Amino acid sequence: MRFDGNSGASVNYEPNSFAGPTQDPAFRERPRPVSGTVDRHNHRLDGDYYTQPGNLFRLMKADARESLIGNIAASLKHAPQRIQELQVQHFFQADPAYGAGVANALGLSFEKGNRSEDKFVAAD
Repeated sequence: MRFDGNSGASVNYEPNSFAGPTQDPAFRERPRPVSGTVDRHNHRLDGDYYTQPGNLFRLMKADARESLIGNIAASLKHAPQRIQELQVQHFFQADPAYGAGVANALGLSFEKGNRSEDKFVAAD
């Protein structure tokens, strides 16, 4: 059991928006031969992080989508608005209805402008 505060409320995950810890390649496990070679897969080889979650969202029934959006919004509602906005942008990239659903559940409204003018505003 730890009695030192365990880093308090500081973030302990990566990536993060708070200058928290980052991955240190010096501690990467070395490949080990088995009946072939075992190694960690670099999941960052391509930038397509949105097709699979978007497809899954579109496969879900309406009540399952509502439940998912409600659970996400309940988890994000205490996060700073900037973090909410960053996360909602990911949901929009997976599926526009996904992003809009979470944004609405958080009370955020998205104003569409040209690319540099897109912004979130608190909904009234």
